[in-house]
Amino acid sequence: MNEPSPIHPSAAPGAAAAAAEIDIRTRFHDLRAHAGPQVAITVLHIGAEHTAIATGQGDEASAWLVLDIGAHKTARQFFKRSPPTPLEMEHAIATVEDEVIRAVPVLAPGTALLCADAPVREVALLAGLAPGERMAMPLDAMERVFERLAAVAEGRPAVREGLPQGTDFAAALLILREFMHHLRFGAVTVVP
Repeated sequence: MNEPSPIHPSAAPGAAAAAAEIDIRTRFHDLRAHAGPQVAITVLHIGAEHTAIATGQGDEASAWLVLDIGAHKTARQFFKRSPPTPLEMEHAIATVEDEVIRAVPVLAPGTALLCADAPVREVALLAGLAPGERMAMPLDAMERVFERLAAVAEGRPAVREGLPQGTDFAAALLILREFMHHLRFGAVTVVP
């Protein structure tokens, strides 16, 4: 099956989206060494204003996409309280789902998910993974951290769950969850 051709349609116009595109292609190239040769990978970057992916099997990404969601942007747009309320979470989920699903036609078949973002590393540590340069976080481990965030949204103290109190972290976790869930990634490998 042929890999998708390079596409980068984005609801994120202008110079910021162009910079995000260059950044994700560079990240793909840099993180390629963390996967075996000829293994299809998808590199995820959850930025402040955009989320971007690059995917492919070779040394360079064969396709990439910049999404109009980011940790800070999502938090600013939907979370009026810290921690966010369940209703705020639901509204954010609906928007994030709509953006994430745009990535389906871009993904290389059988791709492994890699990410070098600090908030994703923090989620992996909160999920109980041993600290290391390379941490493979299964979907169910990430879901347990998300369930803890949902409990905090319902009123449980954030400190009791050991979660960061900022809304940007909540938004980054939400984006990661929707990405893994809707695009059917069984794990994300967190790399330096």
